Amino acid sequence: MTYNIISRLISIDKKENIARKSIYKKVFENIKNAIINESIPYKTKLPSSRELAKDLNISRSTVIKAYDLLSFERFIIAKKGSGYIVCFKQKNKSVKEKIVSIKKKYPKVSKKAKLFQKYSYLSTDNFTKKNVAFRPGLPPLDMFPIKTWKNLSNAYWREATPTNLSYAPSEGLDTLRINIANYLKIYRNIDCEYSQIIIVSGSLHSLYLIGNSLIDKNDKVIMENPTFPRAYNLFKSLKADVIPCEVDKDGIRIDTISNDSKTKLIYTTPSNQYPLGIKMSKSRRLEVLEWASKNNSLIIEDDYDHEFSNWENPIPSIYSLDKEERVIYQGTFNKLLHPSLRIGYMIVPKYLIDPIKSIYEQSSRFVPVSSQSILNNFITNGHLNKHIRNVIEISKERKKLFKNQTKDVFNYSKINSGLHIIGKFKNNIDDVSSCKMLQKNNVIAYPLSNYYINKEKEYGLVMGYSSVNNKVMKEKTDLINNLFST
Repeated sequence: MTYNIISRLISIDKKENIARKSIYKKVFENIKNAIINESIPYKTKLPSSRELAKDLNISRSTVIKAYDLLSFERFIIAKKGSGYIVCFKQKNKSVKEKIVSIKKKYPKVSKKAKLFQKYSYLSTDNFTKKNVAFRPGLPPLDMFPIKTWKNLSNAYWREATPTNLSYAPSEGLDTLRINIANYLKIYRNIDCEYSQIIIVSGSLHSLYLIGNSLIDKNDKVIMENPTFPRAYNLFKSLKADVIPCEVDKDGIRIDTISNDSKTKLIYTTPSNQYPLGIKMSKSRRLEVLEWASKNNSLIIEDDYDHEFSNWENPIPSIYSLDKEERVIYQGTFNKLLHPSLRIGYMIVPKYLIDPIKSIYEQSSRFVPVSSQSILNNFITNGHLNKHIRNVIEISKERKKLFKNQTKDVFNYSKINSGLHIIGKFKNNIDDVSSCKMLQKNNVIAYPLSNYYINKEKEYGLVMGYSSVNNKVMKEKTDLINNLFST
């Protein structure tokens, strides 16, 4: 790092001929400024005069003269057997501040950027391995077949050609899109043309593309209440007028919303309502379709946690019941496999394909070809089917253990909540403060109250259990019991 700082600064001086000083003075001044700015920190060992001379392509005597001057002004000290060490330590910031206090003016950020900042959901996404428990939305990461994926990856790169390193279609590789279409037909009874499928990095990416394709200022978007906070924040950042719609044991109550032709979108999570875990009844799905038809609206069917909550006794998707091409269906492999994969998909009405592709091509371009190809082979070779069955079984076991371990602290509903569970405190503890307390103890949970759009809220903790092995789960649930038991 020290080489780079000195070398870069001196090469700039030479190229631009900024100063007419001797080279040794340039070396001296650049090192001195770097020390004062703490780019070269206190007690850093400088390169030897021979090494630095070779690196900068100058004479060694020039470097020695610069080092001597730095020593004279007490910026560095020569230690026998150790070389030159930075001995200057900033006692006050006046010298440094004098150098960096030049006022710089920049363009103002856009109003849209300010809205994205305003509605940015403050969650605990920056977690480490120490506090994966009990973050919602994670599959059993320890069950992922890393060796299998590695072998598929090695096979891809062995056969890769220069063409594979070029740009790719924004909508995704045809082979993967065809494979996903077949997968959806078999496992979700969804019949679509593969040309309607667009490969994205995840659910939020889908919503961003959909929102920018459809939403103008004050356009109305109906959302379940409670709902996915990041989806809410995105629509609000696009200046949409968000209309909350209550849910009951059968799902969204679209009958409580008055007919309005200005409503462009209905956002819903019917397989596993997020975060309550309610499975929308078939009759409600038909009601949503009827409402959308009457009001010329589209439905975003976010099939959140489908495999984990709809594997047994599945209800037909809204998409499969749609006769008017009013449903945008979105799913993701990030929850099935692992979040770092960053591959999802959406099925869009034909009239929206070109607008969405245009926005996609001029923003994030495409999902890496290598990841798409490897996932395609993962599906083709039957690994996805096998993995899904494994993680469903292990998730059931871990859910049962988690509930048994924390039954003295929480009340649990009987609703199947996919990869997370909602615990309501038996002693009415505030959910926001309890989440902060848990975070200090390297445990992650989200406050249920943060998922509500209006002022009427319910309180509890949204906790993921499936990514936590039995040993860690017992340790962390013991901690929860100690912190919150009555």
